[in-house]
Amino acid sequence: MKRLLQELRRRNVFRAAVLYVGAVWALAQGIAQLGPSVGLPDWSTRWFIVAGAIGFPLWIAFAWYFELTPDGIRRERDIDPGESVARHTGRKLDFAIIGVLALAVVLLLTDRFVAHRTSADAASDRSIAVMPLVNTSGDPANEFFSDGLSEELISALGKVGGLAVIGRSSSFRFKGTKDDPRTIATTLGVAYLLEGSVRKATNQVRISVDLVSGSNGRSLWSDTFDGELADIFALQSKVATSVAGQLGSLLGKSIGAGTDLKPDAPPSGNVEAYTAFLQGKFYRNRSNEPDGRKAIEQFETAVRLDPGYAEAWAHLASASIWLGSNFLSPAQTGALYARARDAIDTAKRLSPDLAAAYKAESDYLTTAEFDYKGAEAAARRAVELDPASGDAKAALALHLRLLGRLKESLALQREALLLDPVVATRHANVGATLTDLGKYDEAEPVLRHAVDLEPSATFPRGMLIQLDVLKHDAAAAARDAAVEIPSANWRRYVGALVSQIGTDRAAADSTLKDFIARDAAGMSYQIAQIYAVRGEPDAMFEWLDRAADTHDPGITFLLYDPFTQRYRDDPRYAAIVRKAGLPVENLATSETVPLSR
Repeated sequence: MKRLLQELRRRNVFRAAVLYVGAVWALAQGIAQLGPSVGLPDWSTRWFIVAGAIGFPLWIAFAWYFELTPDGIRRERDIDPGESVARHTGRKLDFAIIGVLALAVVLLLTDRFVAHRTSADAASDRSIAVMPLVNTSGDPANEFFSDGLSEELISALGKVGGLAVIGRSSSFRFKGTKDDPRTIATTLGVAYLLEGSVRKATNQVRISVDLVSGSNGRSLWSDTFDGELADIFALQSKVATSVAGQLGSLLGKSIGAGTDLKPDAPPSGNVEAYTAFLQGKFYRNRSNEPDGRKAIEQFETAVRLDPGYAEAWAHLASASIWLGSNFLSPAQTGALYARARDAIDTAKRLSPDLAAAYKAESDYLTTAEFDYKGAEAAARRAVELDPASGDAKAALALHLRLLGRLKESLALQREALLLDPVVATRHANVGATLTDLGKYDEAEPVLRHAVDLEPSATFPRGMLIQLDVLKHDAAAAARDAAVEIPSANWRRYVGALVSQIGTDRAAADSTLKDFIARDAAGMSYQIAQIYAVRGEPDAMFEWLDRAADTHDPGITFLLYDPFTQRYRDDPRYAAIVRKAGLPVENLATSETVPLSR
């Protein structure tokens, strides 16, 4: 054994092992830190370490059997002992080991202190995320109530000046998880978390809350609030005021002083109307057609029980517009849009400064009337009334994008993203706008992150595939389109789109023909996009004209779509823009980088 150890030392096997482990460690840290910025998936570091472990015995065997000499690498047994330079090589290896270990330590310190400090700096001490309150009533049917109270707390705390409150979409991403509070706080970029539970039994309600430090996960303050269901609004206000007061005590600052933290309750105090309102929001947040219909029914119940409930009228309008624009044909949406217009007018009459009413109006003007300038004005008013709302900022950003003002839109999207940092759609919108601007290298990691957040979501993956096509990267497009997309018509769309940049022209023609046969009624604009990729402008303009005639929602993309803007210098393009109601003068200032020919 002693002789074996001596031989291992002589052949520098131990030094080679240390050098290998140090190099793998340093490279793994580098991949972990730099990987996300170049679009590498989260599992890259793990599999690199696995590959390193597999390669370790091969490296040791190499160190045993071979020696590095001035004449190159030679078999150890072929070297005369007097010619061996193993000792000299060992000194070189020592220097290499020191260098590799120094690099690994620098990367470690960068990760632990610089990166984490940046995260901590981003997490202002005046920031909080309200985690979904746990339903402890024992009845799953009360889930809507605990979710609704969580949203109301988010809304109430959002009224506190100078306090950044993470939006509902990001907070609810952690619903039902067992993630460590420190991990959640770091992910959301906040200094504090508000956790808790709700127990509803007959006419009694108990709300328990716990204010947690995001830096160490420790509870800073907790309390329990009991009351009758009839007094739920006063109870909610008491909870929000108490949380704001505790934050003020912790920070040594006046937080929420003089701010009305009452929930958006029905003016009559009708608890049944409020319960229907919470159920409506619960169903709407599920984002599917059957629950969308249930949401409208619940909002209708709320306004029937309390006709003066402005917030419920605004949500009724928004749900109606969302259902009509996403799931119904143009012929089916007429009555629904008319109901939405009436609901918006009622909400604004009851509460002229209600941000939700203006957000609904901006959606209506875009979708139902193609009044884009009016929609921008309404969306801007919603932001003015509720500057802490990420939803309002995101809505305004999308209207600016419709008007072709991409750089303005991008800046506002990034602001909205700070308030909802783990929402796939928000990241996808940022990535899509970067794509429109021709910033493909910046767009790709953002879009891949969006896909990682929601692998089955249609929109993020669709935007990523469009980027692949714009880059003429057939291999990447095929890989990204291979994942099942839930929406059947979008599956056919991306299949037809991707096939156009492949080498199989018969497949390109066949997939397009099938897409038209199945989806012409609802996806005229997407058919036009495919003809733009094919370089067939006459067919593209024919389908754009049809999209404008049928009010296809896709026609709103004309001022920023890189596919169709390939032909923006054709006089027919300006004519279609006018027909769609978009400001044709914005074509002259378009920031879009079109698909290259």
